Amino acid sequence: MFPLYLENLTLSELHQRAEALHQLLIECRICPNECKARRTDGETGECHSTDEVFISSVGPHFGEEPPLVGTNGSGTIFFTNCNLSCEFCQNYDISHLGMGEKVSTIELSGAMLQLQQRGCHNINLVTPTHFTPQIVDALILAIEKGLELPIVYNCGGYESVETLKLLDGIVDIYMPDIKYSIDKNALKYSGVENYWETVKLAVKEMHRQVGDLKISKRGIAQRGLLVRHLVLPNDITGSKAVIDFIAEEISTDTYLNIMDQYRPAFHSNKYPELNRRITPSEYKEVVDHAIEKGLRRGFDYTK
Repeated sequence: MFPLYLENLTLSELHQRAEALHQLLIECRICPNECKARRTDGETGECHSTDEVFISSVGPHFGEEPPLVGTNGSGTIFFTNCNLSCEFCQNYDISHLGMGEKVSTIELSGAMLQLQQRGCHNINLVTPTHFTPQIVDALILAIEKGLELPIVYNCGGYESVETLKLLDGIVDIYMPDIKYSIDKNALKYSGVENYWETVKLAVKEMHRQVGDLKISKRGIAQRGLLVRHLVLPNDITGSKAVIDFIAEEISTDTYLNIMDQYRPAFHSNKYPELNRRITPSEYKEVVDHAIEKGLRRGFDYTK
């Protein structure tokens, strides 16, 4: 199975998509923050970024979901900064403190090709939202030089449907983290408004484009939706409503990684309700609810 960008789009069409994305960047509306920052003139948006791309690392990653990792690793590119401001972020040095180095479009395309040469199974764009136009620019250059790996859009779920539609036929695997079903908690702990309705619309659009996750006979993800949900202490996320949405409005065949690895980090110590790990019973309650709703793919229901 070829990547969507080779199956469905010409280079001319890809250039048109890139131009449309750059138009959204002028007074930035790339993400639902719609901060209107003139990032191309050097202003920083809610993502703390201008139009200059910064990345923190590039390389095969073996800590992702098994269908992404395969035998040779997921080819991750970690982008600096984020359109969310999560108080408990475990990658806060990258997402909040701006750790990373500036790269040109040519260098970014070269990183994609390097990951392919190293045998990675995909190009895994980690926190890509705020750099989407530049990523498509780099992708075009990489395609011209022989890139043929599927693209993974690994994001926090706070995505603009307008932007996602411009990625239709470009992204093979969408991997959103559905963080909350409770808007007041999304605002308090991640600094964004209307998160729940926004993420529901975004995930529906992602699923419309790529469907349920398809995995090859070798166990490698090829195309589709892979959802992550990190369980937080004291049900800060509203996990059961997240599960209900996935099962009832997306698909019971959704590949869902219910994550139990939360640990207090960054500013978690400011919030007593966040300043501990989750208990086994908190995790089991979410998993049991997922099973009751008919979900089976992607999580360990033996814990």
